[in-house]
Amino acid sequence: MLSRHSHSFDSRPLADHSVDARMILLALMALVAGTGGALGAWLLLKMIAVATNIFWFGRVSDQPALITDSRAGLLVLGIPVVGSLIIGLMARYGSDKIRGHGIPEAIETILFGESRLSLKVAILKPISAAISIGSGGPFGAEGPIIMTGGAIGSLFAQCFHLSAAERKTLLVAGAAAGMTAIFGTPLAAILLAIEVLLFEWKPRSFVPVVVAVLVSFAWRPMLIGVGPMFATASVQPDGLWVLGASVAIGLVVGLEATLLSTALYRIEDGFHRLPVHWMWWPAIGAVFVGLGGLIDRHVLGSGYASIQALLDGSLAMRVVVALLFVKAAVWLIALGSGTSGGILAPLLVLGGATGCLAGQLLPGDGGFWAMIGMAGIMSGAMRAPMTGALFAAELTGHFASLPATIAAAGAAYAVSVLLMRRSILTEKIARRGRHILQEYTVDPLDFLQAAQLMTSDPETLPGTMTIKDATAFFAGEARHRSYPVVDGEHRLLGLVSRTDALRWQVEDVEGSVNLAESLSDRSQPSAYPETPCGLIADMIIETGVGRVPIVSAEDRRVIGILSRQDLLKARSAHRRAETDRARFTRPKIS
Repeated sequence: MLSRHSHSFDSRPLADHSVDARMILLALMALVAGTGGALGAWLLLKMIAVATNIFWFGRVSDQPALITDSRAGLLVLGIPVVGSLIIGLMARYGSDKIRGHGIPEAIETILFGESRLSLKVAILKPISAAISIGSGGPFGAEGPIIMTGGAIGSLFAQCFHLSAAERKTLLVAGAAAGMTAIFGTPLAAILLAIEVLLFEWKPRSFVPVVVAVLVSFAWRPMLIGVGPMFATASVQPDGLWVLGASVAIGLVVGLEATLLSTALYRIEDGFHRLPVHWMWWPAIGAVFVGLGGLIDRHVLGSGYASIQALLDGSLAMRVVVALLFVKAAVWLIALGSGTSGGILAPLLVLGGATGCLAGQLLPGDGGFWAMIGMAGIMSGAMRAPMTGALFAAELTGHFASLPATIAAAGAAYAVSVLLMRRSILTEKIARRGRHILQEYTVDPLDFLQAAQLMTSDPETLPGTMTIKDATAFFAGEARHRSYPVVDGEHRLLGLVSRTDALRWQVEDVEGSVNLAESLSDRSQPSAYPETPCGLIADMIIETGVGRVPIVSAEDRRVIGILSRQDLLKARSAHRRAETDRARFTRPKIS
């Protein structure tokens, strides 16, 4: 570990994971984030129910209501517009961070905003989402609750002296807790945190997220309900051919996810070209939502009832086709307009409809194939294959179908990453000039130790050398910018460089003073053979030195030196291992 005074590293044993007691502190704090996420989810569902009752039935009630049961008639054209006008006003005069579906905003805050979310967003985001979904917006509650639960975790974290990485952990813990409370999918929520939000897999973040998710899951029976959200009795067909059919559906919905993402951002570009303020865009998009509602009411609102019906196989094919095409159109237009709402429920509807239609050509229960389509499209659109596969199984209680959902999720993921540079979650962030890489690998500098890269038995200067002789040395025969200075037993005294020689000349330092005396009051950088190279890179940045002496832990004898160039060579070697290709054949045996 880097010492604040000596810029050297202690020789504590290296471990597989970087973790300390603060993980326990974060896990305890995650109890609060998990409770906040669960309560936020319950409150959001209640607000959606209130908004739905007000907009479509003219009553004040927090009991769940279906838009398909309303008798609004031609008012279906105006109700979504009214709700969207309210959201536009909230975004303009409240906070424009409530626009969109929430997950890209959460990612951007994690990566570029030091995981600081504001109280205003925590309040306005669920309200705007409730108005949007309640007035007929074709969205789900999951994106807004991820943003809201994340805001709760972030706000709680900001009350304490925590690092940005620790705030990120509590932000994601609150987000995962919110998703767990809504859907009752703790395993998928943890995987979503890892695949989409954390951008790491470390005990420091993993354990608190697990704690928050379990706390939320414990709250769920008291707040929302028990059991799978979309329990279904659909039966999986027998035979290995099911895996092949699941792969085929995965390929189709992976292509569908690619087309949906491309279309979404084309539509968003179209709204940006409109000669009106963005405050009015949600209302313009809502006109098309109302038209879709005239065609079929099933395309309005969160679509949770439609998801259940698809899994039960109880929808007429006319409705399934309307869900696939009309729901896709109104969802893309509404989301592209910048209103507030989530993407997961619409994706489940669209993937489920595709799977249901494919099931008409395949043996077995159409509800089973709808579930396969849901797993695939979530994986392809969000680039979260493990989450997609497990989410579909947890959501339905159909864990026996995990091999089939994995097949569909893997196939959809392969199509998506091959055909699309960015996911539906990251394209918006990329358009703001921020690059995101969702491939998690071990940094080669953290994997290698100093002994593996250092130059052994480096040239050194004796501590008895005078400043006059050292200045002449750097002016003439020196081959490096800096050299370790050692005593008679080759123990490190410090490091001198050409910069020191120039300073001695400018300051007219007494030439008879030896190097040992000149280094007595300076902090000296050094490291041990077992020190990870990543820590040495941090030392080089902090101290500004270009070469770090490597000393033995027992007697601090100089045994090597590690330069900035050595570290760069390690990264270059890692890159070549990724790109250089060669063929190896067995030697001929005579």
